[in-house]
Amino acid sequence: MHTMLPRQRWNCIRHLVRKAFINSDAMPGTHLKWALSSRQIFKWLQITPEETLTDIQRAARFFYLQKMTFGGKVDGQSFGTATTCPPKLNLLRLEEDLSAAHLRLSRTYIENLDWADCIKKYDRAHTLIYCDPPYWGTEGYGVEFGLQHYQRMAELAKTIQSRMIITVNDIPEMRQIFDGLIMERVDIHYTVGGANRSKEKKGELIIRNG
Repeated sequence: MHTMLPRQRWNCIRHLVRKAFINSDAMPGTHLKWALSSRQIFKWLQITPEETLTDIQRAARFFYLQKMTFGGKVDGQSFGTATTCPPKLNLLRLEEDLSAAHLRLSRTYIENLDWADCIKKYDRAHTLIYCDPPYWGTEGYGVEFGLQHYQRMAELAKTIQSRMIITVNDIPEMRQIFDGLIMERVDIHYTVGGANRSKEKKGELIIRNG
């Protein structure tokens, strides 16, 4: 009888996971078939260059990282753990997760457009447009969104036919840019990374064009 040492077991599991992600090109579930909730696998997938993966492999990688990351961040991810509940990655629920995502998106159109071009394309008197851009001056969104985008958004809100709702952080820069539109402040409480955040109460602006 051969007994595998702990390091040998880990190397075997790591090999199986690597083989599943690299050599399989079926549905995302195939890539995740042998995946475990592991900090090492999480780190390994983080450093795997996206350009070396197929579309399906990237989808499986994204799904795993999002399930295991703390707070669901897409940038600056860290491995999330808890002492009060099991890991979020449950392969028995994988099809249910994908089905739920499909049902939510089944009544939507997905466009690969600049956000302003998308607004112009669907601008109608009966349309309600909701914009939730990154909070200005914060990090962790994984995309650059300069001040000029907020200025452009304010201009569109004042000229389009559609009703428009925009949510941004309540700071002087945002109040100045969106001046002339209806603004309402609401207090918000952060739950992600709360231990490292200031105890100061934060505010959000809900901005409307009518």
